[in-house]
Amino acid sequence: MSGFLTTHVLDTARGCPAPDMKIELFRIAGDSRELLTTMKTNSDGRTDAQILPAAQFETGTYELVFHAGDYLDGCGIALTEPKFLDLIPIRFGMSEASHYHVPLLLSPYSFSTYRGS
Repeated sequence: MSGFLTTHVLDTARGCPAPDMKIELFRIAGDSRELLTTMKTNSDGRTDAQILPAAQFETGTYELVFHAGDYLDGCGIALTEPKFLDLIPIRFGMSEASHYHVPLLLSPYSFSTYRGS
């Protein structure tokens, strides 16, 4: 089995998927941070393709950056300036070739994540 990475964003404040959110994926190596891809979520809060497909999979440290502030602005949610949550980086390791799923549960003043399936 070859590894790959997926993500999913749920807007827990509104009780729905979070569409049209920009997500960046970086590979981390020491002090180096390499941008691998930029995607947006679809109407189901998922990316249309694996954010890191099997053909590009390598074990190592990665970072997903969720552009939550722009998403919340687009929802018309009145936020303080500066926003409490704007860019949400989630740094994690992938140590074996398997399916990694790193979802984001989001509200204007909190977020959580976990290793999903």
